[in-house]
Parts: sequence; structure tokens; C-alpha cells
Amino acid sequence: MTGNSDKPSISDLIKKNHQNRRGLKLTEKAIPTFLFICAFVSVLTTVGIIFTLLRETFTFFEEVSVVEFFTSLEWYPMGGNPSFGIWPLINGTLMVTLIAVVVAIPLGLGSAIFLSEYASERVRKIVKPVLEVLAGIPTIVYGFFALTFVTPLLRHFFDLQIFNALSPGIVVGIMIIPMIASLSEDAMNAVPNSIREGAFALGSTRFEVAVKVVIPSALSGIISSFVLAFSRAIGETMIVTVAGGASPTAAIDITSSIQTMTAYIVQVSLGDATFGSTVYYSIYAVGMTLFVFTLAMNVIAGVISRRFREEY
Repeated sequence: MTGNSDKPSISDLIKKNHQNRRGLKLTEKAIPTFLFICAFVSVLTTVGIIFTLLRETFTFFEEVSVVEFFTSLEWYPMGGNPSFGIWPLINGTLMVTLIAVVVAIPLGLGSAIFLSEYASERVRKIVKPVLEVLAGIPTIVYGFFALTFVTPLLRHFFDLQIFNALSPGIVVGIMIIPMIASLSEDAMNAVPNSIREGAFALGSTRFEVAVKVVIPSALSGIISSFVLAFSRAIGETMIVTVAGGASPTAAIDITSSIQTMTAYIVQVSLGDATFGSTVYYSIYAVGMTLFVFTLAMNVIAGVISRRFREEY
């Protein structure tokens, strides 16, 4: 009898169960609210950034003609007779980006094909983390690597200036290889093995399966990785600041000093312009142009992803 008296009664168990359910209901109500707040803060931050860019950009265009900004081929904001033509900065940005893409796409896609179609599980577990370590290296380190190692190496083969577009372009390409390789490999791994097995049953080689079956099936994710990598290269700052130079030019010459949009923003932000001056507001106009470029790249990536998506 004594032992039985220590056990909780049925009514106690029911009461405890109701209390637990009440606590669970409160938690279930609180979690969606917390998640909404997280999403709202993210959206509010984005709206705040866009608002700041637009406000300061309009202030800049009150002093500088929009026509000059988008048509002039000269960018000398700090001279006695300043000129604010954005095209030299766009030219430098696109040169570095295109060099980076030419380097990164073959190496990144080749790495993805190897990891997805050729590497054993053990090799994949070793190689993929090592490859992704490249994404964790600070970009300032990449910048000094480009300036002190890649540029002197290239000068043995090309007539390069100390600061040029080729060296930072190559190093930016190395930096974005993990993005292309990882996203492309994920897209390839999403292709069902039954499709591969069907191709093998028809007598295809492993390379033919990779190139003619897997890549077309994963084309949506692969192209999206290319566009996102392109967007990442456009927005790169420290590598081009350290190794690219500070000479905006509309000439297409990868051997000479250039300046990108991000490098110019860094230059002015270091204190070369007084607060409230036209030069100061110019960094917001350049930043807005850069924002439009990267937004366009992300929109294109989304369109391509939806257009070529395969569902299994």
C-alpha cells in the first residue's frame, strides 16, 4: 500500500499533461513570431541599404549631370576640372571579372565533374573540403598573393606593369572556383543514378555520361553557379584594390593599371574626400551602379534556374 501511494494518480497525470501542452502551445506560438522578426529585420536592412544608396545618389546627381555620368569616358573626380564618367570604372571591373570567369569556369566545372562522376567517396570527402578552404581565405591575403607572387611570376612572360588587370583577375578567378565547383557538384549529384545507369547500359563511357547526360540534366544549377560567381567577382574589393591599381581608364589593356568600382569606393572611403563633397557623394553613385549590376546578375541566375530546371 505504501508503494502504491507514492505513484501519481490519474488526475495528476492528466493535469501535468495539460500543463505540458499549454507550454508547448506557447512555444509553437512564439517560434513563428521569432522567425517573422528575423525575416523582418533582414528585409528592413535591405530596404535601409537601398534607401541610403538612393538618397545619396540623388544628392550626387543634383551636382553632376546624369548624361555625363553615363556617357563620359573620363573619371577624374579629384582634379581641378573634375570629370565623373563611370565607364572607366565599369571597364576595369568588367576586365577583371571576365578574366576571373575565364579562369574559374573551366577549373570549377572540371572539379565538379571529377568530384561528382569520377572520385570515390573517400577521395570526395578529402578533396571537397580542401577545395572549399579556398573560400575561407581572407580576400586581403589573396590581394597580397596577387601582388607579391602572381604579378612577378607573370612579368617573366608578359610586359606587365606592377599594377594591372591580369594578375587580380586570375586570383579572383581562383577565389571563386569553390563557388562554381560546390554548386555545380551539388546540381550534378541531384541527377538520379537511374539516368546514369541507363546511359551506361547503352554503352556510353563515363566521360560521355558526364558531358552528354549529367551536365545537360544539371544545367540549371550549373549556369546559376556561373552567374553567381560572376556576381561575386564583380563585387570583389580587396584583391583589386591591392593588385589592380588606381588608374581608371576606358582602354582595354589587361597589362596596365586599372581601377574598379569597388577599389574606387575604398580609395575615397579612406579619407581622400571631405564629407559632403561631390567626390564623397560619388561613392554612393558608384555603389548604386554596382548594386544594379549584382542585382541584375542575381535576377538572371533566377530566370535561368527556372528556365532550365529539370524535375525528377
